[in-house]
Amino acid sequence: MSKRDYYEVLGVSRDADEQEIKKAYRRLAMKHHPDRNQDDQEAEKKFKEAKEAYEILSDEQKRAAYDRHGHAAFEGSAGSASDLGGANFSDIFGDVFGDIFGGRSGGGGAARGADLRYTLQLDLEAAVQGTQVEIQVPTLVNCEPCKGSGAKPGTQPVTCNTCHGAGQVRMQQGFFSVQQTCPTCRGRGQSIKDPCTACRGQGRVEKKKTLSVKIPPGVDTGDRIRLAGEGEAGTRGASAGDLYVQVAVREHKLFKREGRDLYCEVPISFVDAALGGELEVPTLTGRVKLKVPAETQTDKIFRLRGKGVAPVRGGSAGDLLCRVVVETPVNLTKQQKEMLQNFQISLQENSRKQSPKSASWFDGVKKFFEEMKF
Repeated sequence: MSKRDYYEVLGVSRDADEQEIKKAYRRLAMKHHPDRNQDDQEAEKKFKEAKEAYEILSDEQKRAAYDRHGHAAFEGSAGSASDLGGANFSDIFGDVFGDIFGGRSGGGGAARGADLRYTLQLDLEAAVQGTQVEIQVPTLVNCEPCKGSGAKPGTQPVTCNTCHGAGQVRMQQGFFSVQQTCPTCRGRGQSIKDPCTACRGQGRVEKKKTLSVKIPPGVDTGDRIRLAGEGEAGTRGASAGDLYVQVAVREHKLFKREGRDLYCEVPISFVDAALGGELEVPTLTGRVKLKVPAETQTDKIFRLRGKGVAPVRGGSAGDLLCRVVVETPVNLTKQQKEMLQNFQISLQENSRKQSPKSASWFDGVKKFFEEMKF
């Protein structure tokens, strides 16, 4: 049975370059791999056919022979290129799956730049209301003189003669094929005869980048803002990583945030607590009046609706919860002490009615000692 044209099998033109052939092969290998098509003989056939075509067209000498003589150039050769145990079987895992799981990208030795994290300290007001800040991030950027190639301006890197640009070499040990980093180019796939003096052949240099970051209203500690492509530059022209700005909100002197709500502690005088009054309390948008009713006890919580935080992911603003704390006066004058002593005496005449909590507590203490067995 006659074989299909190898170029037709891979779906590429006869003048396709090495990268086009590899890309076409990887696509077909992923689609028809036997592990993804259990008991599908047709898929297995197409997989072997694509692999055989790739093994011929990816080799410069074999491709030249095929272009001159077609399939006849390989008739009678030992073994079959479509055998699943062939030497290039690991290309499926090294090239295809390596790209998926963060391996090489963009050719031999090229790798996507690393992601970076920057911790941004914000005041509560800025986090709640939103702001725009400038940050300086130390990172690796493409060298400007050589445009990231690592080669001296006016020259170009050349393909490594040992690995032919793959960045790795393969050693056959019986049934197994062992793949390792190319010892000549150290995985780059290229060699540089005249290195760039600015980056010493690395293609990247250290630099502090100044970036403007827009902080949306409502962010909180732990939230992250992603700046795509602002991480480290990739090697050999590969894409840059991302920068993740991690928000950390500083502790506030007045407010404590819990989700959408804000909490604050409001000290009030003994007189205001007893007689009631009106206080000015702070919010993140200005001062508001708070009415304190007579006979207010310490730890009483007043809720100011809508004076909290609008969440960054949408929704209505929370509330501001004010906990009042009755403050005991200090540094009293002699006259003030006498007045309080007279006041205390007046309370004792009707203590159960005017100090119900105190009276109840002392009743409990008395009962506790009466029931106690010594």
